[in-house]
Amino acid sequence: MRKRQQMQVHQEAAAAAAVLHARHGMADAPANAPGNASNACCFCWCCCCSCSCLTVRGEDETIPRSACDRRADAANNCEDSPKPTLEDARSWTASFEKVMRSAAGRGCFRQFLRTEFSEENMMFWLACEELKKETNKTVVEEKVRQIYEDFISILSPKEVSLDSRVRDVINRNMLEPTSHTFDDAQQQIYTLMQRDSYPRYINSAAYADLIKSLEEPTTTSTAATKP
Repeated sequence: MRKRQQMQVHQEAAAAAAVLHARHGMADAPANAPGNASNACCFCWCCCCSCSCLTVRGEDETIPRSACDRRADAANNCEDSPKPTLEDARSWTASFEKVMRSAAGRGCFRQFLRTEFSEENMMFWLACEELKKETNKTVVEEKVRQIYEDFISILSPKEVSLDSRVRDVINRNMLEPTSHTFDDAQQQIYTLMQRDSYPRYINSAAYADLIKSLEEPTTTSTAATKP
């Protein structure tokens, strides 16, 4: 019963997001492109159904990479984050907020999430932050559709873990998308990272190695000044 309700939520949200897709991508499609609308995926709307998004292939067949997968790979190739100062890095133990307020902190924490195969949580949170800065209605609708496709769709490899209540909120918000469509979901993912991943990061070898690497220049400098 619960699975059927969750599927209904996805289907209704899919219908709303499909409307957004029609307003943007489909409006610009050539009139002589047959079957263009029918090739759009039910949940990810990246027009990749024709290249196996929903098609089961034999083990020996090569499965073309969908547009969803290519975008996910591009997101992984992010620029290196700025290097933190020793004081900045040490402050991260005080609270998760300290980490998230620091560009270097977000970068280092994201690298840790990558090792735990949960980098999508930070990616989603950052995408929501960018969405909230947008004021152009057309751009907002496109970004809402993109975020849903990349992080909410059950077919996305980067789907974040959200409960049914939050998914229901997203479902309703998709009918009239705004820059705050994913606020509840963003807060839930923030809390998940705070309670689950953050304590492990602070106690990880990765964080200890970072502190050590930042302390070494200071130690070397002090030794060099001694007579």
